[in-house]
Amino acid sequence: MNTKNLLIAEDDPVLREVYVKKFTIAGYTIRVSSNGEEAEKAIAEQAPDALILDINMPVKDGFAVLQDYPKDKRSFPIVILTNFGDERSKQRGLELGADDYFVKSDMTIKTLIDMVNKLLGVS
Repeated sequence: MNTKNLLIAEDDPVLREVYVKKFTIAGYTIRVSSNGEEAEKAIAEQAPDALILDINMPVKDGFAVLQDYPKDKRSFPIVILTNFGDERSKQRGLELGADDYFVKSDMTIKTLIDMVNKLLGVS
């Protein structure tokens, strides 16, 4: 069983609980934050093995977090988690260094877990 450290930044408490439950079952150690500012504090305390990052959050959104943690200056992949399925938002996230993009309405939790496992080389 893997023991990868996953940080989930999601402001919706119901979704956050679902992600925690499913990723815990998949063998991950989970930390959560409800906004980008909390996510950055958690990263400063301990860099995660991966960050699942909602875009539309209060205080500091996911795009701002991506700007603060550019791909070439971080040691962990970031998967954007969003309701925004438009090409413009996806392109902006990828340009800011997201490693993958998960549209909540288009995919299942299993798809998200598979996405994170692939990024981390977990089988």
